Amino acid sequence: MADYRRVADEVAADITAGRLRPGDRLPTQREFARRRGIAASTAARVYGELTRRGLTVGEVGRGTFVRATARQPGPALAEPADSMIDLELSHCVVPGQAELLAGGLGALLRPDVLESAMRPIGVDGTPLARSLVADLLARGDWRPDPARVLFAGNGRQAIAAAVSALVPPGARLGAEELTYPVLKAIAGRLGVTVVPLAVDEAGLVPEAVEAAMRKAPLKAIYLQPTLHNPLSLTMPEQRRAELAGVLERLNIFAIEDVIWSFLRDDLPHLAALAPEHTLVIDSLSKRLAPGLTLGFAVVPQAAAPNMATALRSGGSTPMRLALDAATRWLTDGVLRSVTRAKQREAAVRQEIAARHLGEFAVHGDPRSFYCWWELPSPWRADTFVAAAARRGIAVTPGAAFTVGRYRAPNAVRLGLASPPAETLSHALATLAGLARSAPDDLVAE
Repeated sequence: MADYRRVADEVAADITAGRLRPGDRLPTQREFARRRGIAASTAARVYGELTRRGLTVGEVGRGTFVRATARQPGPALAEPADSMIDLELSHCVVPGQAELLAGGLGALLRPDVLESAMRPIGVDGTPLARSLVADLLARGDWRPDPARVLFAGNGRQAIAAAVSALVPPGARLGAEELTYPVLKAIAGRLGVTVVPLAVDEAGLVPEAVEAAMRKAPLKAIYLQPTLHNPLSLTMPEQRRAELAGVLERLNIFAIEDVIWSFLRDDLPHLAALAPEHTLVIDSLSKRLAPGLTLGFAVVPQAAAPNMATALRSGGSTPMRLALDAATRWLTDGVLRSVTRAKQREAAVRQEIAARHLGEFAVHGDPRSFYCWWELPSPWRADTFVAAAARRGIAVTPGAAFTVGRYRAPNAVRLGLASPPAETLSHALATLAGLARSAPDDLVAE
């Protein structure tokens, strides 16, 4: 009788090599036994062994399927480390999320539905999708006009299209003096100059926009008024009203990136206060996951033709499959459930950060998935980042976010969402210990 472990090893090798891929269905045990020339009882033991190893999963009435590769555990905090605990990116996936999303995707697998979902779709999406996005972005008494909603493949594409639509090559785009690094890369590729605008504890300073305009025209400004990345600041309503007045007085557009606003929905969007001068950008990458994304924008009528053209010419139109999946998740309550779970998880992560870093100058909204750490003397950001990397922890230096600064801030941003909570706790404890030491203490290491 064939040894079932040897046969299981052969199937495992096929999975590792990619000859059997996640989601592939294995033959029935009887068919597997016939193909391999083994007894049915041996085939049953092979399938049991594959399940025990976490390589397959059985579904009653459907069969046995190859599982997706299990997530590897976080690295030990010994140094040097071959892999890093990621505190650079901040992608949160909450327990049970995949199961919630699977229902919406499963409905798309019917041949007639899938055939429709594989057809191309334009930047206008569908009437139902536009209406659902308008509901998603609504705040208080404000709900955007669904006719003003356009779609992109992801949020970055929507930002790139907005910059392209509003700011011609060689012109100037204002942005908070610490801003989303991707914006800088997009502007550089489009030949746009990014002008730093002052920020205080309430966010972007409206007078800074007017001062920049006096030096040379700005075609638009880009900002994150809610849970600003990297500072974790949220602009109060009075400041938003002041900024809206500046936009109308100067007759310029704002690109309002609200990617993190699902974690804090107690304030109106800037677009509610200056609807004809604000272009709202959002996506599903943070609400759901980076691999399940769809970008969308609410565009004032005056900017809509250029925005639509920029999306089409840049190859940034959405995938119909993603649009249809998002429509289902929006209608069946899944997105709402995932959002509430992520709001709770953000609070847990901030509590962990406060427990380990409370003695330091760390700024983080209790509803945010990241925080800004002004490092203690004599640490410099570049030295601290390098020392953290030696301990297997990746953090982002403040210089990555600077716009036009001669000296980068002596700070780092910590993304709190990606590692498991226990791993995050160990990593932050290690960083706290590192900050209590001095760079000279590490010379002998």
